[in-house]
Amino acid sequence: MSFPKRLIEPVLAPDGVLTREEAQDLIARAIRFSKADAIRIHLQSTRESNIRFAANQISTAGTSATTSIRIQSVFGKRKASVVTNSRTDEGLRRAVEQAEALARLAPEDPEYLGELGPQQYVAVPAWFESTAAVSAEDRAKAALAALAPARAARDLTVAGFLVTTARATAIGNSAGLFAWHRSTDANYTLTARTLDGTGSGWAGTTANDWAALDVSGVAQRAIDKARASRNPVALEPGRYTVILEPDATSDLVPLMAGALQARAAEEGRSAFAKAGGGTKVGERIVDERVSLVSDPADPLILGTPFDAEGMPLGRQQWIEGGVLRQLAYPRYWASRQGKAPTGGANTLRLDGGTQSLDELIAATARGILVTHCWYIRAVDQRTLVYTGLTRDGTFLIENGKVARPIKNFRFNESPLFMLNNVEAIGRPVRTAGGDAMPPIRVRDFSFTSLSDAV
Repeated sequence: MSFPKRLIEPVLAPDGVLTREEAQDLIARAIRFSKADAIRIHLQSTRESNIRFAANQISTAGTSATTSIRIQSVFGKRKASVVTNSRTDEGLRRAVEQAEALARLAPEDPEYLGELGPQQYVAVPAWFESTAAVSAEDRAKAALAALAPARAARDLTVAGFLVTTARATAIGNSAGLFAWHRSTDANYTLTARTLDGTGSGWAGTTANDWAALDVSGVAQRAIDKARASRNPVALEPGRYTVILEPDATSDLVPLMAGALQARAAEEGRSAFAKAGGGTKVGERIVDERVSLVSDPADPLILGTPFDAEGMPLGRQQWIEGGVLRQLAYPRYWASRQGKAPTGGANTLRLDGGTQSLDELIAATARGILVTHCWYIRAVDQRTLVYTGLTRDGTFLIENGKVARPIKNFRFNESPLFMLNNVEAIGRPVRTAGGDAMPPIRVRDFSFTSLSDAV
């Protein structure tokens, strides 16, 4: 039997993602086809497997393997990109020719600095065979950690999504740069609802290592919250002491990342711009216990050690002792301002305390416990005020204990105001969103109205 040549793709490695050698070969072939002044190839090879369930029944499951090859061709300062998933010579040649044709038509990009040469990268051990080898049966067993108790209890319905990913990322260019990183991760989120329609609980987690993914713990937390949140009572909106669980902290603190861009601050467009010019670098902007860091080698995060241009990423201390220590400089703005490039404020870690969530609750005379937030939208970028809603388990705390479920609130709040009003900070954990965030207790958190959403 014969096939059209263009449909014959090279066989992937057994784990479903390209090896370092396969990525190097693909990038070298694309560069050989180039007639441009410069070419960059950004390659992502991903195998993703998932199981989804709802109404106490498994609904879908599957695996997909994809290869995304972004080819950027450059003539002078004119550049354009084409994305293909074909790894054949014919497919790569066609994508290179299309990128070159578009680049010749594109306007000049005055901020293009040329391609980086060879770089050195921190080795981040983010690949775990335990995750790469997870089978469909393993995922089904993990789902049963929530499905079995929900079916047996007959007062709950659960819905969840569990996804495991194995990924290889490579960047190469005609200036001799080659960056390579591979990683695995498993992400699990679960919502439990009571059949009377008045209670809802949510929990989630992420881990690079399947062995570290606590699916039973997620199931128990979501189910417990659903039952405990039945028949909530209304509390008058206003300013309250609030305990944000780590995922709720993760919903709000990373909203500061965009404001940390140096260009926005130096052009007077961000919360870290000073009135009359300059930035707030060197000034105390939040509680003195707060530390905010990006570090791809952090064992709690294990991120990619380079950006989309292939620039190495290292540890960046954005806030230390409550003081804004630095801003984020991409290559162009760093060269214009005479600074070293830093990369962006990606995958954040907030530190400042060691208490557990239970210890924070036990030390609270009266407050509100927030499981997580949703439907968050910007109100004012200059103050970082956002509006959003609590969801899936909001409770009144009295005398160090969770006293009763309460109806959800709409809030108007800024992570900057919030971190200035911190009373206590717990230990950071890996959240479902991938950041490392702690539970925190905050005074004067602003709830503006009630929500009937469960």
